[in-house]
Amino acid sequence: MAYQLGEKFKLFTLNSNPELAQEIADELGCKLGKSSINHFSDGEVQIHIEESVRGKEVYLIQSTSQPGNEHVMELLIMIDALKRASAETINVVMPYYGYARQDRKASSREPITAKLVANMLAKAGATHIITMDLHAPQIQGFFNMPVDQLLGEKILSKHFLDKGLEDAIVVAPDNGGLGRARKLASHLDVPIGFIDKRRMQSGEPETVNIVGDIEGKNVIIIVDIIDTAKTISLAANVLVENGAKAVYACCTHAVLSGQAVQRIEESAVTELVVTNTIRVPKEKQTPKITILSVAPLLAEAIEHVHNEKPVTPLFE
Repeated sequence: MAYQLGEKFKLFTLNSNPELAQEIADELGCKLGKSSINHFSDGEVQIHIEESVRGKEVYLIQSTSQPGNEHVMELLIMIDALKRASAETINVVMPYYGYARQDRKASSREPITAKLVANMLAKAGATHIITMDLHAPQIQGFFNMPVDQLLGEKILSKHFLDKGLEDAIVVAPDNGGLGRARKLASHLDVPIGFIDKRRMQSGEPETVNIVGDIEGKNVIIIVDIIDTAKTISLAANVLVENGAKAVYACCTHAVLSGQAVQRIEESAVTELVVTNTIRVPKEKQTPKITILSVAPLLAEAIEHVHNEKPVTPLFE
């Protein structure tokens, strides 16, 4: 698809996911802006924009994935540089919005890091956020600027529709994931279920009940983030032990920290389907893991925003 981009359009990337940024640039039919990222001898980030951005509409691609602190600082420093270089607007494209899992005070004396990062982005000079699958929908309200949250279910559901799985059911690995499971099940037109885990008293073992008919079914587990993969691996094993024919897992954000890939390989998961909102290094890419690109969706969103077209069709 050929997109019409105006003379004021500029697209830049930082270090979190240069491959995705290049895919987006290819989709849009434009070149990435020139900038350099270096470090002072003590490790501080040094950024230099190597072309004029005065009066330009800038789109800056950066996920705050591992190493999260480094990528957050790169983003803040680049936004500051763009603002001081007189960019007209600074649209931050964050495929993965990190620090989002602390979105409320679950107990006393805890931070709300999702709000803290939102404050820092606004203070630095960002004017618009484009992101995907926030950990909690209310995080959009932490920003006093426009936020467009794209959803990964459409990309994930297309993969499973193309596979043509028969006798499928979507299962949430816990009670909190029912909303996400319901959306995917609606796309696939299949029933839903969930794994109910509870501990009646402190110190007693956790009881697990499966709600929904999984006997002889192809089960699809969906979550937004897979970090250590403990939840997914345990859920897959429990489902197979209780009669599931096969278990597929999917998520938008593949953090895959620590022993996550090993756990997936050793579990009953037949296939793990993820997107490239977070760069998956080659050492973590195994035959069990399928990576889908979000570049076409993000490129379309950028073009809609740039040309002042409604973004709503991308959610439908």
